[in-house]
Amino acid sequence: MKVQDEFVLREIAGDYVIIPTGKTVLKFNGLITVNEVGAYLWKLLQKEVDLDGLVKGVLEEYDVDEKTARLDIQEFLDTLKQGGVLEDQPEGS
Repeated sequence: MKVQDEFVLREIAGDYVIIPTGKTVLKFNGLITVNEVGAYLWKLLQKEVDLDGLVKGVLEEYDVDEKTARLDIQEFLDTLKQGGVLEDQPEGS
């Protein structure tokens, strides 16, 4: 999975927000606010990566157990999918 190029992460007054650009602005009305871990995941999602790769990255960077990390990352990914931020991926990815 990978984030679509039409979305960018910006830091505004200490907060991280995902915003649409270009024609995507017409389809996506709003912003997605993320925390520091969400911003870190966003950076990992700039290239093709799977859930296990994201979990591995978070475990290396933050003091969290694998179960909690996996659940939180899946929730983050679900939010991005609902917003149309993630590129479509083949089944099993």
